[in-house]
Amino acid sequence: MDAYEYSELLKSLTIKMDNIKNIVKPDLLQERLKEIEEMQQDPNFWNDAANAGKISQEKTKAERILATYNSAYDAVHDASEYFELSKAENDEETLEMLYEDAENLQESTNALEVQMMLSGEHDGANAIVSIHPGAGGTESQDWASILYRMYLRWAERHDFKVEVLDYQAGEEAGIKDVSFIIKGENAYGYLKVENGIHRLVRISPFDSNAKRHTSFSSVMVSPEIDDDIDITIEDKDLRVDTYRASGAGGQHVNKTESAIRLTHIPTNIIVQCQNDRSQHKNKAAAMKMLKSRLYEYEMAKKQAALDGVEKSDIGWGHQIRSYVMQPYQQVKDTRSNQAFTNVDAILDGDIDKMLEGVLITQAR
Repeated sequence: MDAYEYSELLKSLTIKMDNIKNIVKPDLLQERLKEIEEMQQDPNFWNDAANAGKISQEKTKAERILATYNSAYDAVHDASEYFELSKAENDEETLEMLYEDAENLQESTNALEVQMMLSGEHDGANAIVSIHPGAGGTESQDWASILYRMYLRWAERHDFKVEVLDYQAGEEAGIKDVSFIIKGENAYGYLKVENGIHRLVRISPFDSNAKRHTSFSSVMVSPEIDDDIDITIEDKDLRVDTYRASGAGGQHVNKTESAIRLTHIPTNIIVQCQNDRSQHKNKAAAMKMLKSRLYEYEMAKKQAALDGVEKSDIGWGHQIRSYVMQPYQQVKDTRSNQAFTNVDAILDGDIDKMLEGVLITQAR
């Protein structure tokens, strides 16, 4: 990078910060935080636990946005001042340091831009994730387990909690099916871009001839919706199946039909849960999953209608990302058109840049 390129970068980042300022409205946000602090000092404020919880969440989110905005604004402002001063004094050492830090400067403004995008109705919610291997037996089931680990490691990196709702191990390796909740702020906002088909190309460890294989797994992500959202499921539209749970859980799971499978007949959406020994608790968890999936389904239909997309196009029918391990190493997202060579790190949960790239591309 040279002085001209850095100057152009600063211009673009300054324009971006001005646009973000109009969205964030930091002065109004600061005023709202003062209002909330005054409200919280009122002893009666805590009598309404539900309202107090919502207001406290609003405060936490506002504080985080304001802190991120101030940090990004100060970084761009300081960089501009140092750049002009260093040019005037021909301070090549400082200029070189500024050029080297250019990527970090961009990342700080991108992080703020992404936070502004995570303002949808349910972006702040927990994420219910289901992974299903495609055709291909053990190879695809192993790929599904690799994706599962990737999301678990991502959650761990963010100190998010994970609750497994359903887990069915493959006969030889991998998993036949898994559903789980990632609990953390903006979990759904980030992971909603993972909806779709994920493709893996590698030399199969299960092929004695060491041939290259292509495997597919579908990932479905829906928000864990609040109980106050009214979604009616009529009994005539619901088929309930019970079966014996499999996998870990002791002798009990093999002796009682505690696992639940729910099929919503009109949409053919199927969810299942075997996490608990109690059939009643499993059914309650499965109903929560079903309501979340139905909410996501209806939102997708509405968006498709606005976009002029046929109903048949809604679903898992298109590949969103390819993970190539042989003959070269690359992860490429079809929506952002970004390509990454750090495949091992990505499969170890380092997916933030990839997620943010898609969010920014979709917003633009």
